[in-house]
Amino acid sequence: MIAVVITTYNHTRFLEEAIQSCLRQSRPMDEIIVVDDGSTDNPASVVERHPGVRLIRQDNCGLAAARNTGLAASRSDYITFLDADDRLLPNAMETGVRMLVAHPDTVLAYGAHRFINGSGAIDSDKHHIALVEDPYVQLLRTGNFIAMHATVVYRRERLAAMGGFDVSMRSCEDYELFLRIARRGSIVTHDDVVAEYRMHGDNMSKNRSMMLAAALSVLDKQLAGPVDDGVRLAVRDGRRFWKTYYTGELTTDALRAIRAEPAKAIRMLRQALQMSPPITLQTAAFKITRKVGRHVQRLLGASGADWRAPRVGSVQFGDFARTMPMSRSFGYDRGKPIDRYYIENFLQLNAADIHGRVLEIGDNSYTMHFGGAHVVKSDVLHVDPDDPNATIIGDLSQPGVLPPNAFDCIILTQTLHLIFDMSAAVAALAEALKPGGVLLLTVPGITPVDRGEWGSTWFWSLTQAALAKLLAKSFSTANMALETHGNVFAAVCFLQGLAKEEVSDQKLDVRDTAYPIVVTARVVKDGLTADQPGSRTANVTA
Repeated sequence: MIAVVITTYNHTRFLEEAIQSCLRQSRPMDEIIVVDDGSTDNPASVVERHPGVRLIRQDNCGLAAARNTGLAASRSDYITFLDADDRLLPNAMETGVRMLVAHPDTVLAYGAHRFINGSGAIDSDKHHIALVEDPYVQLLRTGNFIAMHATVVYRRERLAAMGGFDVSMRSCEDYELFLRIARRGSIVTHDDVVAEYRMHGDNMSKNRSMMLAAALSVLDKQLAGPVDDGVRLAVRDGRRFWKTYYTGELTTDALRAIRAEPAKAIRMLRQALQMSPPITLQTAAFKITRKVGRHVQRLLGASGADWRAPRVGSVQFGDFARTMPMSRSFGYDRGKPIDRYYIENFLQLNAADIHGRVLEIGDNSYTMHFGGAHVVKSDVLHVDPDDPNATIIGDLSQPGVLPPNAFDCIILTQTLHLIFDMSAAVAALAEALKPGGVLLLTVPGITPVDRGEWGSTWFWSLTQAALAKLLAKSFSTANMALETHGNVFAAVCFLQGLAKEEVSDQKLDVRDTAYPIVVTARVVKDGLTADQPGSRTANVTA
């Protein structure tokens, strides 16, 4: 038997669509239970139109308690939870149950979702982040990558035996549950789009400070009792992730509000400054200052001094007062180069694209690390015919080197700038991708120039604008997602050859488009719809 629990609190205007989405399932539902958590907008008026739907009323106790009420009322083998303002797609329950049946040790299966607006129109393509490591560690390090609760189908008995949802949590209760399950059970995923997440302005997630506090409290729970160093490090990374994500969301909200409601925008920026060290907001503060000038500085007060420049003559150069860099090899001799931090984060974010037949340049280390078992065939392009790893030999800019319509994914990291005729190379990449195939591309912006074998062919550095124009010659602009990565601090460290291990992620994660160390592009070839994973950090685009 299969059940869905629809929780509602003053979302009766959306409830009919939620119920209809359950009634349209390809595998008919055995139970549809609506839990009214103290609404004042009469959800019973909608439920009574559907005789097979059960309504349970309770005083307002919060989302976790409402879901537990539905869990206790159900007698099905499998269960999912749908917020009244969201919708399931017809394949949701059938796909989730099929995954659980195929993996009998798992507690939950999750899939992909897309976003819709308040009127129900589709606002995005597929959002799905695959499992790339131990689910517990991945949830700690990179936040709630499952992202939308309605994509999840549970084994009801296993969920009930674990105590259901933590009613002390007023938000992020699903994140807390996922961590509990990942620690004690197992999780499986598929990439079918099974649910639609409605963004209508009243979503709980709009309360950025509340959501951040809840996410951090969930992480703190993981440190109760004895834990190993790996968990502690993952929690540290997770705290940094959540702070970066929510301060980024809040500053984006402030930028959107600055013209119509400047005072509100300033309040949001000040709130963001309290949520995270001010350096993470340097770019946003600078942009807002340019728009409303001294008014911002006056309203920000003392906090504004954190990002204003020191007075002339007071700068201390310290270890940077040298004309020779600390490393002459990008920092490889000290650890991981700083540009590789941005490149590998980009590939991690888009790991779900790395599947099927994949082409990489030079070797296939990123293909296998981020694609793993999802890679059916791995090809390596190299200009050197004596390279033992190469499966394709030739110059990317020359016609006929790559087979047409052959690759599901092409990984091209820090290579395009070594080709003088970049337009020809981009055209060859477009031709070599299958319809719907994905190009994951990175190019250097601010960078040292190689002193060794690549120095004589190091032709270009690119801005985001230049890369966009270059790609637009061969790809549809509607299918491109470009971002810059870096800031003035990161650029100075990279030019000096400092390694990633010597600087904090928090400072590297600040984005200032005036100082691009790396420009990344995810480009989809026109044709079949390709997987488009998203993430919390993809929503914080610079």
